Amino acid sequence: MKVYFIGAGPGDPELLTIKGYKILNSAECVIYPGSLLNKKIIEGIRKDLYDSSKMKLEQIIEVIEKYIKNKQTVVRLVSGDASLYSAIQEQIEILKEKSIPYEIIPGISSAFAASAKMGIELTIPEVSQTVIFTRIEGKTGGTSSQDIKKLASVRATMVFFLSSGLVEEVEKLLLEVMSPQTPIAIVNKVTWDEEKIIHGTLIDLSELMKKNNIKKTSLIFVGESLKAINQQLKKRSKLYDREFNWK
Repeated sequence: MKVYFIGAGPGDPELLTIKGYKILNSAECVIYPGSLLNKKIIEGIRKDLYDSSKMKLEQIIEVIEKYIKNKQTVVRLVSGDASLYSAIQEQIEILKEKSIPYEIIPGISSAFAASAKMGIELTIPEVSQTVIFTRIEGKTGGTSSQDIKKLASVRATMVFFLSSGLVEEVEKLLLEVMSPQTPIAIVNKVTWDEEKIIHGTLIDLSELMKKNNIKKTSLIFVGESLKAINQQLKKRSKLYDREFNWK
């Protein structure tokens, strides 16, 4: 009897972890994000299903309580990995207040799935040793314009979540502190059948979004590490350098 928050991964059902799959198929109740989840992940599940995109927080908790009182297992599916922009913390705090046990099962973030699809490493020696996950401020919150510019001044790979609808503002802010020729990638519905990956430079970011009719469900990557997609950067780590003196 427990609530399991399970990261469902980026979309491809085969990228759900084995542990997550087993728990998902043994639970009596599954609450899933209908607007974000690839429905293939819950195909064939004959348990009670609830679409959280049509529910308020209080309704979600009511459903959880009903099954927990009957000593049944509840799965709360979230897209990607539960530790990033999943809105589970507010649910966890209520569960703690009600002494309802829970466990978090990690999933594959769309950011890492996108990096894998592009065939690159996000942290490259002498190019970028920092990855920043962020979102620009909108109606539902986010990072302020001033802080976005501060983050952009760091030599890092930036990944913008939940920012597709504000892409013109993202472009404008980044151009104040970054070169117009900074590489970017727009990754839409990564690992889904309709996946799109578009490459370009910062100066063309918003135009590329419009041209490809991308308005949501996308990640925006910005940074010099993206050069590795088309170039041999020839940057070696010290870990495998036979000339490096570890003493």
